[in-house]
Amino acid sequence: MTAFLPDLILLNGRIENDVSLICDESGHITRFAGPDEVGRGRVEASRFTNRVLLPGLINAHSHAFQRVIRGRTERRTRNEKDSFWTWREMMYSAATRLSPEDIYDASRMAFLEMALSGITSVGEFHYLHRAPDGSDYDDPNLLGKEVIRAATDVGLRIALLRVAYARSGYELEPNPQQVRFIEADPDLYLQRVEQLRSDYASFAGRVWVGVAPHSVRAVPLDYLQEVVTYARQQRLPVHMHVAEQPAEVSACIEEYGRSPFALLASEGLLHERFTAVHAIHVTPKAVHSFAESRAMVCACPTTERNLGDGVVPADLLIEHGIRIALGSDSQAQIDLLEDARELEYHLRLQKMERAVLAPAEDESRSALAAELFACATINGASSISAPGGVLESGRPADFFTVDLDDPSSRERLRTTCRRQVSLVYQGLPSRTLSLAASKLRLREGIRIRMR
Repeated sequence: MTAFLPDLILLNGRIENDVSLICDESGHITRFAGPDEVGRGRVEASRFTNRVLLPGLINAHSHAFQRVIRGRTERRTRNEKDSFWTWREMMYSAATRLSPEDIYDASRMAFLEMALSGITSVGEFHYLHRAPDGSDYDDPNLLGKEVIRAATDVGLRIALLRVAYARSGYELEPNPQQVRFIEADPDLYLQRVEQLRSDYASFAGRVWVGVAPHSVRAVPLDYLQEVVTYARQQRLPVHMHVAEQPAEVSACIEEYGRSPFALLASEGLLHERFTAVHAIHVTPKAVHSFAESRAMVCACPTTERNLGDGVVPADLLIEHGIRIALGSDSQAQIDLLEDARELEYHLRLQKMERAVLAPAEDESRSALAAELFACATINGASSISAPGGVLESGRPADFFTVDLDDPSSRERLRTTCRRQVSLVYQGLPSRTLSLAASKLRLREGIRIRMR
């Protein structure tokens, strides 16, 4: 048994003091106790002085390999207008050149950065499957396994959301830069999902698999129906890019006579384990039907701002009772607490108001912060079926701590944590931890604990 004694701890939505978190050898929380109970029996105590202990953050949408292009696309191209679509071509150029080893290295760097920002679980929306020439590897799940290896080496829990990608778009010619993504046969795709699930069956709680039809433009309706039916039968999370771009909405209307949200709702494809990623270009009517399904939305404000996608209508979603998770997406910046702030701040710029997402019935000073922190924790856990997101008996002891002596948090607990994070890793080899510290040149003030 191990006890962790911070000065402050977040429990049941309240900051408490003089409470220790006690966990067993498997890393699960057994109970919470007062400081006088620690030291009795066989309990090893670790004290976090001048720190607040918070549940680990859950990153519900990540493309880890895109970490390699950070900063390399921040320029104007020869196109008349630069947008998501011109950025995509530059991203594809990088994706076509990455070897399995490159994908491991890029993913590991992204996951290390996530760990240092307080993230303990990640939903990896993985769509690189084939070799650069479009052929299969001997193991068709090789690249997914490299991403999983990177996450487990770092110590993150990972939901490998294996992407289904069948075409370039409605009535579009095949794009040679997408040959690594394409698996045109839904039976073949599901066979590979099954194999991946079987290969990681013994990693319960650390590695699990979900399905991810890329988007309406990339997956035709009959293919999409097969994938969602399978996921429902197996009770797997389903993630899908939905209404990220106006052009995507227009193409869907041209093909099906309905918007992406209307199509998903009318075909009965939405359910409580479905997460629509982005959900920017939606109408109030579509939001109402979406809410009835109890599906979720994952917003990625840093990426959506970086790519000029638009603003997630988080106020409209929350008004209809739709839960919102958060993701780092393209890794332009890995900081879920910043994403939580931007979910609110983007609306402030758009509406010229303040505290847009603050619950109207709760005037307490912490109401808005609690709403946004839930997006980065418990909502993310629900989205990717992660075991964490909250500190409760029986759940994993996934947490991070914030330095209360830091100037940015002296007057408030909200902080980016980038330089004051202390994480607990379950079963991380010491040589890997040393390599991580060396790789990132960890400065004084960053403490990483391992058991």
